[in-house]
Amino acid sequence: MNISYQWLKRFLAVDLDPKRVDELLTDTGLEVEGVHEVESIKGGLRGVVVGEVLTCEQHPNADRLRVTTVNIGEEEPVQIVCGAPNVAAGQKVPVATVGTRLYPGGEELKIKKGKIRGEVSFGMICAEDELGLGNDHDGIMVLDPSLKPGTPCAEVFNIESDFVFEIGLTPNRTDAMGHIGVARDLRAALLVKGEESPELIAPKGTYQTEGNNPVALTIESDMCPSYYGTYFTGVQVKESPDWLKKSLTAIGLTPKNNVVDITNYVLHTFGHPLHAFDAEKLSGQKVIVRQAKEGEKITTLDDVERELSAHDLVIADERKPVCIAGVLGGADSGVSQSTTSVYLEGAYFDAVSVRKTAKRHGINSDASYRYERGVDPNSTDAAHAYAAALICELTGATASVADHQGTTDFPKLEITFSFEKVCKLIGVEMSIESASDILKWLDFEIIGLNGDQWTVKVPTYRVDVTRDVDIAEELLRIYGFNNVEIPSGMR
Repeated sequence: MNISYQWLKRFLAVDLDPKRVDELLTDTGLEVEGVHEVESIKGGLRGVVVGEVLTCEQHPNADRLRVTTVNIGEEEPVQIVCGAPNVAAGQKVPVATVGTRLYPGGEELKIKKGKIRGEVSFGMICAEDELGLGNDHDGIMVLDPSLKPGTPCAEVFNIESDFVFEIGLTPNRTDAMGHIGVARDLRAALLVKGEESPELIAPKGTYQTEGNNPVALTIESDMCPSYYGTYFTGVQVKESPDWLKKSLTAIGLTPKNNVVDITNYVLHTFGHPLHAFDAEKLSGQKVIVRQAKEGEKITTLDDVERELSAHDLVIADERKPVCIAGVLGGADSGVSQSTTSVYLEGAYFDAVSVRKTAKRHGINSDASYRYERGVDPNSTDAAHAYAAALICELTGATASVADHQGTTDFPKLEITFSFEKVCKLIGVEMSIESASDILKWLDFEIIGLNGDQWTVKVPTYRVDVTRDVDIAEELLRIYGFNNVEIPSGMR
């Protein structure tokens, strides 16, 4: 599981050294197996600065070369030989200084002092493609004339660096399969050490709606306890904005288009899968959640034709299945560049049903991986609304009122336990105040304190917490495994 630090900080505004984050997360049981830096441009434009071309003369030994002197913010200007046809005195330009490493086309280019046709050159005035900022190689980049010589080009072009944490997630921690869940644990780890931490702010989806949903929604199976659907018109499918593409590529995903990228972004934010259909390809303007008919066929997004079983849950239109529910979408109803209307699904599917279907068809998708382990049923609405707001914002679409069928508020499990027993299990005489704080930081609601007997409500995203031993584990992992004293006889 890859977690982007920049992405996480959108919900928890911390400014910690990545090594510190590594230690804190690992201490909570989210074992960080590796941390690596991700740059929006390889090399981060380190060593590339703004230069001012002071003079530009014809090269004495080459018709197509120019000899320039360039102010790069140092005590003396430097001489650079340049072959670009558009270089001229007075320009502000990007200069790769001696020692800089660039990666045009992915191949490393180290800038060295050299002689070009007899003239010494201390660096290179760069074109767009040489910096990795685009594909243009017709001439050098000419920058804003107000820029100061010596200014790092990383600042000029807002080049960001990110750190990605590779977390070895245990199968029970589906709540940490999104950035918000990891941010929640990080906040608790800071608070238990007495350090200040900002509030965790989950994103909310706010958008204007216009008219009712024209797509008729029907649920015919108990394997789908809750389903939200929103219809969008005026959708412009195009390349996603840079912030969204950078977020996805940082964690190893390949951006597709703005609609698909939004569903992936929300998936890795909340840990809750979504699916977008090309609404014009839904026959009869109907969405029916039902069991498949024995022998029905569907070609999925991986271009494999699959024969369905009556045990498979599907999303169907009036004529045929268009998606294997919670597992993989159908190729015929996927969003493409020609899509102008979208139907957005946000649903809660039965974990066992999804697991059996995924295994039957040999599919391991991001959606099935989460559904079969148990997603938060009460996050469906929030994830769906956030994605809907992003679709309106990034595609220029108009949204209908969201349609919903099924349960809207899933009850929280209540657990009654002996506090003395829990303390014995973890080997720590924890104070009532400390234990209460940890549980509250993790969104457990304490509803009863009757002597030694505690009763708590478990947040619905913690599907793995069902017994007193699970409560003990929660207290211990935030308190800190390393803070438990080993009895002298065991040392």
